[in-house]
Amino acid sequence: MSPIPVLVKFGLLPEKHTAFFLCDIQEKFRPVMLHFQEIVQVADKLVKTSKTLGVPLIVTEQNPQGLGKTVQELNVSHAAGIYSKTKFSMVVPEVVAQLSELCTGQLQCVVLFGMETHVCVEQTAAELCARGFKVHIVADACTSRSQEERLLAFERMRQMGCFITTAETVIFKLLGDKEHPMFPHIRTLIKSPTPFTGLSLSPNPT
Repeated sequence: MSPIPVLVKFGLLPEKHTAFFLCDIQEKFRPVMLHFQEIVQVADKLVKTSKTLGVPLIVTEQNPQGLGKTVQELNVSHAAGIYSKTKFSMVVPEVVAQLSELCTGQLQCVVLFGMETHVCVEQTAAELCARGFKVHIVADACTSRSQEERLLAFERMRQMGCFITTAETVIFKLLGDKEHPMFPHIRTLIKSPTPFTGLSLSPNPT
């Protein structure tokens, strides 16, 4: 029996069975989301990791005519797909069509990050869980306008069966070994610490 399903059950991320989902990190959200710039910095590490390791990246943009495109700081040109949507969940027909193709048809785990945590991210997580995928929510790359909404969303997603994690944890799980051939390239990304925001500490950030 392959050890992969067991590893997935306990929260590991097999590199060849994982995809990244970037949810709606768009320009018009910049003035209203908590710690927007820090969230973008962490998301950038994940985007660069996806390119370096060849982990498929799916990107969505919520109503881009009104909310703008994905922020310029994130170079998503290598994405397997960039989709406009009006539905809050990322699981739109175009994405559904790709689910069976990502990772040569062997997708098991989705690393999900973006905004808003309690709306588009949570609804995406619910649909992916319902389809049998193990979902890892990158807490330090997810935000909302309200910290209370954000924290309660994490709790609900944990109850769904999602793993609540961090970008650095995701990166090290994908690498798995210092001898990974891409480790020297990834090391430059993880040398700079994740910016501290206090987002995980207080329901009322100042």
